[in-house]
Amino acid sequence: MTTGHPVRFSVVALVASAGGLDALAQVLGPLPADLPAAVLVAQHLDPYRTSHLTSILAGRTALPVAEAADGDVLVPGVALVVPAARHLLLTPERIVLVDVGALPPARPSADLLLVTLAVTCGPRALAVVLTGKGTDAQAGIRAVARCGGTVFAQDEATSAHFGMPGAAIGTGLVDAVLPLPGIAAAVLGHVAAAAVGNPAFSPPGGGYPQ
Repeated sequence: MTTGHPVRFSVVALVASAGGLDALAQVLGPLPADLPAAVLVAQHLDPYRTSHLTSILAGRTALPVAEAADGDVLVPGVALVVPAARHLLLTPERIVLVDVGALPPARPSADLLLVTLAVTCGPRALAVVLTGKGTDAQAGIRAVARCGGTVFAQDEATSAHFGMPGAAIGTGLVDAVLPLPGIAAAVLGHVAAAAVGNPAFSPPGGGYPQ
């Protein structure tokens, strides 16, 4: 599959807020070190406290996990975690980190990440909205869908807080509503299909559940 977007591999963005540590660990846990996709991780964090999110997640998966730095480039098989007190913007050439302010948006912002993911990666973007309070990511997934990407959301039964995934689902633009234990397999299947140029992939069972 060819597009006019500069990134030539899948990019998976995992976004979460309250209850997100366990959800992120469960999604990242089964992902292999040779995943043919780059991964970006954004969970709302207190900008005034030291975060151990990167080190915790690194201990839960074979996939290399590092804290994103300004100027980084996306690499397949590497997960980059947005640091506390920064927003991450994705450009065709590199990652840009922006200092957060004292007021909203949520920090780090899922919307800012996903909008820039959408315009940079187009159909190669996969946004996964996990547990969290509020509505952050709702605007971002509209951009992902508009630019041809794919959106998964965690279901209500397995979400510690259903605000973020519920708001995402409410847009009518989510391609799959999945229980937490099934999200990693869906990500793996989607990425594998994209790597061989098959945009019509659906997981075993005959399509994504809604």
